[in-house]
Amino acid sequence: MNQPHSRFWEIFFQVYEELPRQGPGSRDCASQALSLCTHLPTNPTILDLGCGVGGQTLHLAELLPTAVIGAIDSHAPSVARLQAKIEARGLSERIRATVGDMSIPDVHNASIDLVWSEGALYNIGLPNALRICHDLLRPGGYLAFTDAVWRKEGPPPEVRDSFDLDYPEMGWVTHDIAAIQAAGFDLVGHFTLPDEAWWADFYTPMMQRITELRTTYAEDGEALAILEEIATEPAMHREYAEYYAYEFFVARRPSH
Repeated sequence: MNQPHSRFWEIFFQVYEELPRQGPGSRDCASQALSLCTHLPTNPTILDLGCGVGGQTLHLAELLPTAVIGAIDSHAPSVARLQAKIEARGLSERIRATVGDMSIPDVHNASIDLVWSEGALYNIGLPNALRICHDLLRPGGYLAFTDAVWRKEGPPPEVRDSFDLDYPEMGWVTHDIAAIQAAGFDLVGHFTLPDEAWWADFYTPMMQRITELRTTYAEDGEALAILEEIATEPAMHREYAEYYAYEFFVARRPSH
């Protein structure tokens, strides 16, 4: 998205921080990815990189009830929201949410059984992120992450421009697989997120939140213009989803 207004990020976070999650995904997708991690220990140590408000963090805690989870994000208000949910659900003994830079996580190397990251690794460059994740994992540990990928040639200019702005290095599934293997991982499996994973906990509540804020800012033309800009993302997906996807990858650091 273009960002012509000085207040863009203010309004952007008023939308995104209220959502159950900040990108495509679902509990079912998390469960499917975990089903590929067949050799996790009984009490795994998990690190969720780029956790946002932690929708997937809480899914992991539910799906792996004996896991201990660290969650890191650079945006302090999102971490504070996750921390409030952790406390409300009585999960403080199992989940620790911290503000941090996922490119230099305050975690010992070779100490994690499962590194998890939904739609975040691209922010520090996928090859760089994969190297960091490889070092964090114990031998035999797993990496599960989602990444935006192209799925059809010749996207319309508005689709190409949108991703060129946010993720100019975005490639195809084959490119991500090559990067995974180049970083020293064994690819376990991968699958494409279904369209429902874009809407149920992401775009549908986003549109509801935008509608709420249109009322709040009914007399504020600048804020309304920013909301219209944010609303172009789900509208573009509704029309052009065949050109791109989110892919869930599961890889494993070799045990030797």
